[in-house]
Amino acid sequence: MGGQTDIAFQYIKEKILTGVYKPSQKLTENQLAEAIGVSRNTIKKALMMLERENLVEVENNKGATIKSFTLEEVINYMEIREVLEGLVAKSAAKNISEADIKRLENILETMNSHIKENRFDEYSLLNREFHNVIYNASKNVQAISLINTIKTQLNRIHFKTILVPGRNQQSFIEHERILQALKSHNEKEAEEAIKNHVANVRQTIAQNYQYLL
Repeated sequence: MGGQTDIAFQYIKEKILTGVYKPSQKLTENQLAEAIGVSRNTIKKALMMLERENLVEVENNKGATIKSFTLEEVINYMEIREVLEGLVAKSAAKNISEADIKRLENILETMNSHIKENRFDEYSLLNREFHNVIYNASKNVQAISLINTIKTQLNRIHFKTILVPGRNQQSFIEHERILQALKSHNEKEAEEAIKNHVANVRQTIAQNYQYLL
């Protein structure tokens, strides 16, 4: 994979994940090539890479379209993620270090400050970091890989759930429970806590799907 293809791939992917490019939106190779400063052939390669990540659909003679998921597809993905996150948390509870626990405590403290100050973008970024610490502590790398694939596909929807009224405080409480289970190295409690967290995210999406698009 060449450097220019990498640049084009990351540029387009970032626009998709942050919602600049919307679901079902058509992508024009000429416009992308001009905006990024690369050739159309490079754009074609980047779009094929994005298709493999299930972020775009590429059709012959029709170009590329941003992948749009139905509510049913999103819920199915979240149900799969719930099971996988449980496996990862169970492994993390067994293997997590005191340094990782301290890192989670610091993250959670800052997350709490962001909620009080209505800094929801910053909260969401730390939310992601919180989960990454857990992933790094887990030995189930295959489950983590599958989780990251799902999270990439649903990022633009999931990122907005924190804006749903009442969800931010509930999310924080769920993360507190996860941390307590990890601190006590209670594998069953950690598994249940994180599965409950993902289930609540799923329910929030189901109840607010049109708002989150």
